[in-house]
Amino acid sequence: MTDLRITEAFLYMDYLCFRALCCKGPPPARPEYDLVCIGLTGSGKTSLLSKLCSESPDNVVSTTGFSIKAVPFQNAILNVKELGGADNIRKYWSRYYQGSQGVIFVLDSASSEDDLETARNELHSALQHPQLCTLPFLILANHQDKPAARSVQEDMFSPSSENCVLPLVTLE
Repeated sequence: MTDLRITEAFLYMDYLCFRALCCKGPPPARPEYDLVCIGLTGSGKTSLLSKLCSESPDNVVSTTGFSIKAVPFQNAILNVKELGGADNIRKYWSRYYQGSQGVIFVLDSASSEDDLETARNELHSALQHPQLCTLPFLILANHQDKPAARSVQEDMFSPSSENCVLPLVTLE
């Protein structure tokens, strides 16, 4: 073998060793899921997402319109569209439902009876929406640390339809 061929062979072997040890390629892609997060103003949607993203909840302001956050977990990434909960924004929620693979409904468990009734109506509307009715729902009873908070055992949602019985989840 000529010196040039020997050099090429060593370079190629170096390249193969380098690839085998250092460059195994990018890590396998984590699956991504698109979720929509809805609830009335002040229910804690932004605080929830900030906590999940390890951000400081100190400077949280109410969402006007919508925001999108990527929430990384070890085995998946949740792309969450958080929709503002003000009266004038809720009528546009359905425009953001397309492509969603799940729904997070955040409820202020310490809210007034009127707000609870509004939340109940919005939840029932979302449950019946054609783009959401087959998707998994997580109903989060937030603000459990407040004195006026209702417990999960209390009758926060007495569904008007027989087929709508959902367990509530609380974070403490």
